[in-house]
Amino acid sequence: MNQTDFDLRILMVCLGNICRSPMADGLLRKKVKEHNLNVHVDSAGTANYHVGSAPDKRMIETARSRGVNIDFLKARQFSSNDFFDYDIIYVMDKSNLENVLKLSQNNLENQKVKLILNELYPNQNKHVPDPYYGTSEDFMAVYDLLDNVTDVIIQKIKDGTIR
Repeated sequence: MNQTDFDLRILMVCLGNICRSPMADGLLRKKVKEHNLNVHVDSAGTANYHVGSAPDKRMIETARSRGVNIDFLKARQFSSNDFFDYDIIYVMDKSNLENVLKLSQNNLENQKVKLILNELYPNQNKHVPDPYYGTSEDFMAVYDLLDNVTDVIIQKIKDGTIR
């Protein structure tokens, strides 16, 4: 199936594409499938540190412990082509927001980029903390945040209030 065959195309973005964005990607993919929605989900990182790598082993284990499979995902770097390929680009924090917007060519592309937690906490501009240097509890806390926000995203997709 071609990406243009989907009703909605969503990209999750963090720094290295090995912790937060693959978790958000995996959670949303699972929920899209469960709700039989015609939505394409992917993830990318603003940096090229881990291109081609699997998600962080700690994030894979966190996901697996909650029934989410992200083993198959491979890190890739965000590119300006992603503005064409995706309808919504969710970033995990303000730094990634700035990095993505630097590649934007126009206001239409700018409007596609959103801080993901604004779906859960409107207009509060909260960020998803990076668990990379943290503990297993930090990975679990990120999972819980992303689980909650992807529930909101799914509901908005179903309601037709997200585009």
